[in-house]
Amino acid sequence: MPADIKNKVVLITGGASGMGREAALEFGKLGAHVVVSTGSNTAGGEETVSMIKKLGGEAVFIRCNVASEKEVESLIDRTVEKYGRLDCAFNNAGIGPDGVRIPHVPLTEVTEDNWDRIMDTNLKGVFFCLKHELRQMQKQGSGAIVNTASIGGLKMAPNFGAYGPSKSAVIAVTRTAAIENARTGIRVNVVCPGPTLGTNLMANTLSTNPEEENLLIEHVIPMGKLGTVSDVARAVVWLCSDYSGHITGQALSIDGGMHIS
Repeated sequence: MPADIKNKVVLITGGASGMGREAALEFGKLGAHVVVSTGSNTAGGEETVSMIKKLGGEAVFIRCNVASEKEVESLIDRTVEKYGRLDCAFNNAGIGPDGVRIPHVPLTEVTEDNWDRIMDTNLKGVFFCLKHELRQMQKQGSGAIVNTASIGGLKMAPNFGAYGPSKSAVIAVTRTAAIENARTGIRVNVVCPGPTLGTNLMANTLSTNPEEENLLIEHVIPMGKLGTVSDVARAVVWLCSDYSGHITGQALSIDGGMHIS
């Protein structure tokens, strides 16, 4: 893996579990200074920090609700106060219809509360993070940002209400940020995972519909297997490294070929 990650300051939202936690561990193992953040699962965020430290890495936990611009601005300020700069950010915090907290329903059945809840986290949260991360990175003249979208932002599916539109918008705002900062030394990209083992969304889906995994493997994913959080985490590290130094504004599908099937 890239050696240039060592000593870089990396901020990860949604770092209490799943793809965020795995990315935090990957960055930690490579010697980065990792700021782990989450809005509600404080215990999970602190556990991620503990896991990084047990691996010999450096990390700190800062609680932040990304749907609050004031809290996001404070998160960036506290990161810079702690480590002096911000080199990389993985804006991963997000929610979606898992059949538990948010139901799988068609647009006509999506409540205003559910629409706002998804948009506030998935889109407004990414916007707030981008806004304040970019301001800091512009001062430095360098940086790399990766946002989390989804296969759901590339291919619409029924009963995913606000989720697909929110993730499509994340791709759009990523490309806006990328083109506005292409000559500032800052790169901005987005990952679009497909069904991924190790995430709360996938766990809830399989618990309520155990046949879903076989359906995906046999009929939906060309490579015939589900992705893992490690697949996503390693792609994020790569996009933050000098190995991808001429890449910006890209939506990287990590989905076993779903987006082309």
